[in-house]
Amino acid sequence: MSERYRICVNCIMDTTDPGISFDEEGVCDYCSNFKNEIEPNWYPNTKGQTELASLAEKIQVEGKGKSFDCIIGLSGGLDSSYTALIAKDRMGLRPLLFHVDAGWNTDQAVGNIEKLVDGLGLDLYTEVINWEEMKDLQLAFLRAQIADQDLPQDGAFFSALYKFARKHRIKYVLTGSNVSTECCREPEAWGGYPGIDKTLFKDIHARFGKRQLKTFPLVDIFTYKVLYQKVLGMEVVKPLNLVPYIKAEAERELERRFGWQKFQHKHHESRFTRFYEDYWMPRKFGYHKRRAHFSSLILTGQMTREAALARLARPEMGEEFLRQEFEYVAHKLGLTVAELQEIFDGENKTYRDYRNKRWAIGVGTDVMRRLGQERRLFR
Repeated sequence: MSERYRICVNCIMDTTDPGISFDEEGVCDYCSNFKNEIEPNWYPNTKGQTELASLAEKIQVEGKGKSFDCIIGLSGGLDSSYTALIAKDRMGLRPLLFHVDAGWNTDQAVGNIEKLVDGLGLDLYTEVINWEEMKDLQLAFLRAQIADQDLPQDGAFFSALYKFARKHRIKYVLTGSNVSTECCREPEAWGGYPGIDKTLFKDIHARFGKRQLKTFPLVDIFTYKVLYQKVLGMEVVKPLNLVPYIKAEAERELERRFGWQKFQHKHHESRFTRFYEDYWMPRKFGYHKRRAHFSSLILTGQMTREAALARLARPEMGEEFLRQEFEYVAHKLGLTVAELQEIFDGENKTYRDYRNKRWAIGVGTDVMRRLGQERRLFR
């Protein structure tokens, strides 16, 4: 390990994020940003409860006479599942649960969705992405050799949700995004590209794709951030920031009430994301997204630094399991194991090797930070 390697003395973020900085005591800027920017503006308390009640009333009034007063993208994972519970039980809303099937659902995720739909008595709409198009886009991104391998799935999930909400004039989109487990955002170097950049998607697909994306529901970040939200009035709501949201307690409540099953780790509801974050990213690029996930829990008092380091010292999944997943992913994508291995062994690149509008997204992010609409670090 380089002599210049450093790790925060408070959380476990380190210099694998090339933009990280430390104060004279060895505390990183993620920690100082949480203390100075995020925590003072986070209200999982009585103030949040008051805001939640006011928000619920506004959504109920505007949704009067409609089949649904809001929509929730449901993956079967913890954040979206708990958001559905809060919306129905504590806010008294009538949400439509919206699931996007991109071809990588685990059986556990499917089971969790079914249990929530039945237990909460809510309606579910599932949009199935054309698998041949999904596969072609994912193969293009893999061949592009960039770290941002979850962008195709994210593009499908968020684009389909926003397009559906816009088409059916559903004003309020409730999301599981939250401070409690996500206050420490993965940096760009780790594949944390900040949004759905149609320019980047199109360039990568033009170079490496083999079929037209006739039905793939791709919506650019500026379309849903500016047109949908600022011009047409769609509102994205984050109710988990207004309640005491403790990961372990939320898991227990969902399990007790619905038989919901918790996952080994964050994002494991997608078989591809689980493989990408547990195998592809750390072994090909040397990045561990778990650093950010665990650091968020450290900062919000849900995990000790010692426990995080011990967990990080070993893979979430066993070696034999990961080997089998490598084979599964290869075959599902229409590759031989040797062909996927050849891609894995290829020269690493970044999104900067392709056309993109990251600079414009950066300007938008800076504006949002100045307005107090985004307080996490983006880099």
